[in-house]
Parts: sequence; C-alpha cells; structure tokens
Amino acid sequence: MISKLLLSVSMLSHPGILIGFGVLVLIMLLLDLGVFNKKSHAVSNREALAWSLVWISLSMIFSGVVYLVFRADSPEIAFEKFTQFQSAYWIEKALSVDNLFVFILVFGFFNVPKEVHHKVLFWGIIGALVFRAIFIFTGVGLINVTYLPVMNIFGMPARINIVLLIFGLFLIYAGIKSAFAGEDDDEEKDFTKSPGAKLVYRMFKVSKNFDGDKFFTIENGIKLATPLLVVVGVIEFTDLLFAVDSIPAIFAIAPDDPFILYTSNIFAILGLRALYFLLANFIHMFRLLKYGLAVILTFIGVKMVIAPFFHISSPLSLSIVGGVLILAVVASLAIPEKKEAGKTTE
Repeated sequence: MISKLLLSVSMLSHPGILIGFGVLVLIMLLLDLGVFNKKSHAVSNREALAWSLVWISLSMIFSGVVYLVFRADSPEIAFEKFTQFQSAYWIEKALSVDNLFVFILVFGFFNVPKEVHHKVLFWGIIGALVFRAIFIFTGVGLINVTYLPVMNIFGMPARINIVLLIFGLFLIYAGIKSAFAGEDDDEEKDFTKSPGAKLVYRMFKVSKNFDGDKFFTIENGIKLATPLLVVVGVIEFTDLLFAVDSIPAIFAIAPDDPFILYTSNIFAILGLRALYFLLANFIHMFRLLKYGLAVILTFIGVKMVIAPFFHISSPLSLSIVGGVLILAVVASLAIPEKKEAGKTTE
C-alpha cells in the first residue's frame, strides 16, 4: 500500500519543487523569528499588511512554479495542479479566519500582552506544520485503501470511497451547523478547561503572572510555567479542532496528491499571524464571513458526496469558493452592523 501511495505522489516525480518548498519555508521561519521579530513587540497594521502581502505573494508565486514544473508533463496537468493548489489554499485561508476569531477570544480571556501575541502564534504555527503533515499524509493513505469496487447505482457505474463519503457528509453537517451557530458560543467558554490548558496544568506548576515573552520563570527559587505556555497549549488544541473541518475540506480538491494539499495548506497557515493582527483591528470586514464559510463547507461536502457520479472541476470549485468569499466580505461592509449595548471587541 505504502509503495503504491508513494509512486502516486507528484512530488516524487519532481523532487526539486519539494526541496525548494522546504528550503523556502525554513528560510522564512528563521527570518521571521530570528531577524524581523527577534524582540517581542506589538505588531502594527502596516507591518501586518506588509507580511500578509509577502505570504500571499509567495503563495501565488509558488503556485506559478507548480504550473511551470508540471507543464513539462502536459499543459492540462499543469493547469489542473495550479487550480488544485489555488482552491486548497483559499479554502484553508478562509476556514482559518474562523480560527482567528477564537484566537482573539483566547488572548482576551488570558489578558495576553499584545507584544507577545506574535510569539504565541509562531509556536502555534510550528505545531500546525507537524500535525497537518500527519493528518494529510495519513488521510491520503486511508483514502487510497478505502475505495469500494465499481458498482451500478441508479443505472450509473460508480466507485465510492468510504472515507471521502464520510468526510462529505460531515462537512455538510458542519456547514449547516455553522450557519445557525450562536455568535456568543465561543465568547462564553472558559479556556482554562480546554484540553490544551489542562495538559499544561497537569505537566507543570503554573505561575499566575506573565514574565515578558518567557514560557518559564523562576519564583522563590522554583521553576514555573507562565500563563503564556498555557495559551500556547490552548492555541494548539484549537488548531487541531479546526483541522477537523479544514483537512477534510481540502481532500475534496486533490484526494490523491498530498504534495498539493500540504504545500497549499502550509502556505495558508504561514500567513495567519499577519492576518490575525489585521483581523483584530478590522473585524467588521469579516463579521458575516461565517455564513460564507458555512456555504463553502456545505458545497465542498456536496462535491465529495456526488464525486462518484458527477465531477466538479477544480477551476469551477475555485470560482465558487472565491465568489462566496468576496460576497461575504462585500456584504459585511455593505450591511450596517447592529450595535449591541455592552458588547465590545478587543
């Protein structure tokens, strides 16, 4: 099974692009933590916008490289890979915005100083790099071994995949549930009861006070974890929960190509820190996005369920996802927000 899977992975037929991706990510992470953000500081809107443009530009350039590399195989394959990357990237980017809303609540709940937000998000993303790789490559492996034999359904030959069918039904459920979820559900949570927080409390004695951007401090000669480590634990667990939605969603795009799925996913995640700081200050631009995300999740779920009978192409999927996102943002700006007494944002 493993050898069959490896032979089907497009990155093995083009090892140069895989190496280039790894080197680029490593260099950017080292520059980010070791040069541009060596000292903890509050990230300005200007800096956040600049970094957002950098990460989006790198992602678009990489998708162009994917097209050029696969063009040697055929223009049709190149265009398919390009649109698969774009679709998976923007789906992950859109779904991650919902994740960022929760990050804002977590930082507010623990009263995390603004100058250390970046460090928490950095280590959260490092964890995401590892866990997303596990989820994606494991998922592709499961998909490859769960195809049923070809059968006639409603007079049509179809080859159903059990994993993709389950993912599709789950996404339809998640989309419908998301559309009707109350806006205050997350705001009422006690994040100290998150499994991520409980794990840190179980492993370490935790101080009640922050110590700059340190994860550990010394009090009365005793080494203690700081609340900042608890926040990292909460952020990591929150990302795992959101991966339950986003990872199945991108499997609808390229279920047999972990290279496209992983690279697009990681590029989307790497730009989240900058997007977080923009979102925190311009949250009104995204207040109706949850309805757009609900539509996207439902559409992707339907696409996965009907895939054995009807194929929705990657270019069409990209168009639908992009159109829904644009409409959600435009509606957020065009429709006046109802003011509620006593409610404020960070």
